[in-house]
Amino acid sequence: MRITAADAGEETLTIVMPLKPEFERQAGTGQFHGGPIAALIDTAGCFALIMLQGHGVPTVNFRTDYLRPAVNTSLTAIAKVRRVGRLVGVVDVDVFDDDTRLVAVGRGTFGSQGD
Repeated sequence: MRITAADAGEETLTIVMPLKPEFERQAGTGQFHGGPIAALIDTAGCFALIMLQGHGVPTVNFRTDYLRPAVNTSLTAIAKVRRVGRLVGVVDVDVFDDDTRLVAVGRGTFGSQGD
């Protein structure tokens, strides 16, 4: 996916993913398919929690709401850890295009117990 970290805080993580031809909804359109956007949300949420807890976390559930097409742009995902409980953690993720327009939002629930 060629994701790069752009910024990290105690409970936040910002990552960037460029558009690649294999991410296009239809060849030559420059429009992101929803699958890579969902994968970006899952990855951002997972690693925000990993950074906070220091160990791997499995995805229990996540949802994605697509708000507008992402065309000929890279995507920036900003993950915010909302809660870390004994068994699960919850992370919200906002996805923006290069013009800082909100493209998608997601929420992930991850197992937070260590191995």
